[in-house]
Amino acid sequence: MGLAEGTWLVAVSGGPDSVALLLLLSDLAASRGLSLVVAHVDHGIHPASAEVAARVEQLAARRRLPVVVGRLALGAGATETEARAARYAWLREQARPLGALGILTGHHADDQAETVLMRVLRGSGPAGLAGMSRRAGDLVRPLLSFRREELAQYLLEQGEVAWLDPANADSRHLRSWIRASLLPRVAERLPDVSERLHALAAQARLERDAWDEVLERLPGMELRTEQGSVSIGAAALASFGAALGAQALRAASRRAGRVLTLAAARRALRLARDGESGQRVDLGQGWMAELSFGRLVLGRPPIADADGPVPEDGSVRWGGWTLAARRELAGRSERTGWIAWLPPGDITVGAPRAGERLRPLGGSGSRSIARLLQEAHVTRGERMAWPVLRHGDRPVWVPGVSRSDDVVPHEGQEAVRIDVHRD
Repeated sequence: MGLAEGTWLVAVSGGPDSVALLLLLSDLAASRGLSLVVAHVDHGIHPASAEVAARVEQLAARRRLPVVVGRLALGAGATETEARAARYAWLREQARPLGALGILTGHHADDQAETVLMRVLRGSGPAGLAGMSRRAGDLVRPLLSFRREELAQYLLEQGEVAWLDPANADSRHLRSWIRASLLPRVAERLPDVSERLHALAAQARLERDAWDEVLERLPGMELRTEQGSVSIGAAALASFGAALGAQALRAASRRAGRVLTLAAARRALRLARDGESGQRVDLGQGWMAELSFGRLVLGRPPIADADGPVPEDGSVRWGGWTLAARRELAGRSERTGWIAWLPPGDITVGAPRAGERLRPLGGSGSRSIARLLQEAHVTRGERMAWPVLRHGDRPVWVPGVSRSDDVVPHEGQEAVRIDVHRD
């Protein structure tokens, strides 16, 4: 897999696949410069979950590896989708402070076949039929080439006994029904069904990869991806035919972590063709399309956190932003930028308030913060969750947009330096 030297989080459920992954990785870690941290999520769904968590901790101890355990208490009524979302959110929370290069999971070849067949039954498009990638963002799946039986045989040779989750045989869950009932029945008629599903996935991946290349070559697209959203040149998109435009939008949306339905892509295409700047269209599942400054923006609008204090020495996350502060002598303040010095005191961060104004550094007269954000080409959706720093109750800095000329410390004066960046 070409894993880079450094820290990696290994997701270990306690089942055979993830236990096999951990054993294989721990044998390789020293020679490959890998620093492994075992991560186990106790969903609080199965009565034996605490016992399973203890067994994972014991396995990590035997392998002399650090371990983190999350207890989510989801309850027996939680769905597979809810459990998966909560699990990955928790894993990413653990990976961030460790500086982990990624999260390693135990998905294997049989999981891939089940995934592809499940997506066929749900009517997925070609991108969905591509199945799971070996690498997808921060997720890496080193075992996708191996069958379940091979991993079970490896555990047997190692003398390890793993936990078998009874939910994996519960036919109420679609994947479990496919695994335990549907695939075995199909295999009676087509013994190579798994290989056929893998071949289907390979063809779908080829089409998906081709579309990724096309996006870079289509004239006027000017594709930009940032912070869970993607934007496209609206004029170019509007010039495409219905089929090309919809497929280009669906391919582009993958860059932001979701594939649009065909109906949603058509709504977004109509907006690019007939909409007015600032107009928005609901695409479902929390996603929006917005026509802004000649570009069509697709994504989930950011949600502003509540106002909160900014420490004078340390960092704080607010919405999709990180603010890092430290005490030092003030440098030269600039009107725009992502670094500013403020006098020590009551420094807070929050979303823009209705009617709020500031006097830009070096300017004359006060300006509406909403207007300043608009002039900086911040989209309407982003403006509602853009950070505004206040000293006391006065807005003094809109990062990347405008520094106020209020409470500007002189160069060399004791101050709080604040660096702001998007996560």
